[in-house]
Amino acid sequence: MNNTYRNAKEQYAKFGVDTEKAIEILDAIPLSMHCWQGDDVGGFETPDAILSGGGIQTTGNYPGKARNPQELRADIEEAIKYIPGKTRLNLHAIYGEFGGKKVDRNEIEYKHFKGWVDWCKANNMGMDFNPTYFSHPKAADGFTLSSPDKGIRDFWIEHGIACRKIAEKIGKELGATVITNFWMPDGMKDFPADRLAPRERMADSLDKIMKVKINKKYDRDAVECKLFGIGSESYVVGSHEFFMGYAVKNQMLLTLDSGHFHPTEQIADKISSCLMFVPELLLHVSRGVRWDSDHVVISDDATKAIMQEVVRCGAIDRVHIGMDFFDASINRIFAWVVGMRAARKCLLAALLDPVKKMREAEDAFDFGSRLTLMEETSNLPLADVWSEYCNRASKPCGIKLIEGIKKYEAKVLSKRA
Repeated sequence: MNNTYRNAKEQYAKFGVDTEKAIEILDAIPLSMHCWQGDDVGGFETPDAILSGGGIQTTGNYPGKARNPQELRADIEEAIKYIPGKTRLNLHAIYGEFGGKKVDRNEIEYKHFKGWVDWCKANNMGMDFNPTYFSHPKAADGFTLSSPDKGIRDFWIEHGIACRKIAEKIGKELGATVITNFWMPDGMKDFPADRLAPRERMADSLDKIMKVKINKKYDRDAVECKLFGIGSESYVVGSHEFFMGYAVKNQMLLTLDSGHFHPTEQIADKISSCLMFVPELLLHVSRGVRWDSDHVVISDDATKAIMQEVVRCGAIDRVHIGMDFFDASINRIFAWVVGMRAARKCLLAALLDPVKKMREAEDAFDFGSRLTLMEETSNLPLADVWSEYCNRASKPCGIKLIEGIKKYEAKVLSKRA
């Protein structure tokens, strides 16, 4: 224990905060690391697969993106060298290993993901899973589970069922529950004549997918909303109200993505209300900038507020936290490292809040003391506690981050055509 941390520990203790306990709790909270930052959401269905449709896009063409599962896994391993704490892998269905064969979305099986499971075992990681309802000819018109074409709906229903079965098998193999997140980009660019019918079709399709019995010990399902996407600015079938209602009705996980709401909305404001009516939440943490929802996470006020709310609600065991950003304009290792570390740093800040004292003041209607506690603790030496945590985890801080990742770029990334 160095002197700077010892001093920080003493300062926090004056506010009734135990930094050792905060570090212990922080280290045990898993964060789910999204694979799609490493290749710009292309996947491996074809050698030249790229993100298309779905109301989302990546921007930039920084050299060195992963071109196959082996390169992607190597890049993730490199990034993890700089990321403290327990990390899970978050995998989309398009990242299966298909051996150069055409395997359509409704035909995928566990065997296509066994390589990822073996890799997770070797790296002591849990896994989360996502059906992929975009970048496919049968999603080109903007509709999947809510399509007026029954054949299209049936295809995507089969995909959803296949993904749940794969996730269940993954959970059994890893001995850890998989969270399977359903996000469908269905929507319209201009105002619809009928908002109800697509939502009725989507609910019916989801009912058919969820009807298939899956052991919740190994897989739990979540549904994710969105306000708008590129090409679906006027109407998204799976709105917040739609999926909030569906999750409450079916008592399943609700996913809140910090980039999926109006720029003036904060998902932190929604967490406590949602937790009253659904068993658990899944958070996709990203950073919205104007219209774009998927910038690399930083230690900004919005991210701090999210983590504060999770901690202040006493909901660490009911909230699953994953990343969801994809920036192709910078070195992708930097993107993972900065985003994952920022999220965990914001969690640490939340755990170092004097919540007990603030609640006592609030319950006594002593709002002046509450405000003072919030303001005075904002100047406490969080950086010294974070450095101590990283040192204990044998993870570098500061300028060493840049040096190490730059070496990997020169040695590995720059050599990819």
